[in-house]
Amino acid sequence: MRTNLYTKNLFNPISITILLILLGLFSLFFYLTILDIRVLTALVFLSILLASSIQIADQWEKAVLLRMGRYIGLKGPGIFFIIPIVDRVINYIDQRIRVTDFRADQTLTKDTVPVNVVAVLYWTVWDVEKAALEVQDYTTAIEYIAHTGLRDIIGKHELADLLQDREKIASDLQKVLDENTTPWGITCQTVGIKDITIPQGLADSMSKQAQAERERLARVILGTAETEIAEKFAKASLQYINNPVAMQLRAMNYIGEGLKEKGSMIIVPSSALDSMNLGTYGGLAALANQAKMNLEKNDELIK
Repeated sequence: MRTNLYTKNLFNPISITILLILLGLFSLFFYLTILDIRVLTALVFLSILLASSIQIADQWEKAVLLRMGRYIGLKGPGIFFIIPIVDRVINYIDQRIRVTDFRADQTLTKDTVPVNVVAVLYWTVWDVEKAALEVQDYTTAIEYIAHTGLRDIIGKHELADLLQDREKIASDLQKVLDENTTPWGITCQTVGIKDITIPQGLADSMSKQAQAERERLARVILGTAETEIAEKFAKASLQYINNPVAMQLRAMNYIGEGLKEKGSMIIVPSSALDSMNLGTYGGLAALANQAKMNLEKNDELIK
């Protein structure tokens, strides 16, 4: 099993620079016969120990320090010193926000629908001491607990809830993960649901259902409109029932509007023609149209 220990090299640029300077000076003294071989060997060994005592932690890191196998504290960020051989830096823990992708494949919802869900978790280490001492590999532990928590959340909700209330599902999952990781010194800040995939056959059925629902609503709206129109006509008929002159004028208006359209033909019952004298009006309108056409032909002949 891999562990989450992140260690650096024994030497860093500063320690290497100091070691090279000391070795150069000791070599010069040995060349000038100021030092003998035994003293040179001892000084070289001490130089290596001195260089190895210089450690550096980056701005976003904390170094976990053990002395003879016992935890003594945290070091960094920046330069710090350890006692060679006695002290040991076992881990450098990153305190920046990290992102972990996790997914649940073919997981059954509460209404037994298999779904694939992909989520993302944003988390950070807020207590380095707990993260170093309470859990061996907190990165792997978070991945496993996030995966398990996601499957549990899916099993407690129906498919409609997953599709409609993603934010609530993500919030519930974030609370579950935070409760489990807080004892480790880790906080789960945000959980996001990236994608929810359902079987293709179910997606087609849901699409047909949505289309049928839209058609039903369209028919309901059309029926409501027809009912309102019928009510308006019923109210209008009450105004014409005792006023035949108004009825004739309204009928003539309808016919006049229809005759404005070019090439239009209106079929009117003979009873309506007799009651409203529409035959006379229609004949006059036809004569007027014929006279207009004759004038246009004469104009064309003159030109």
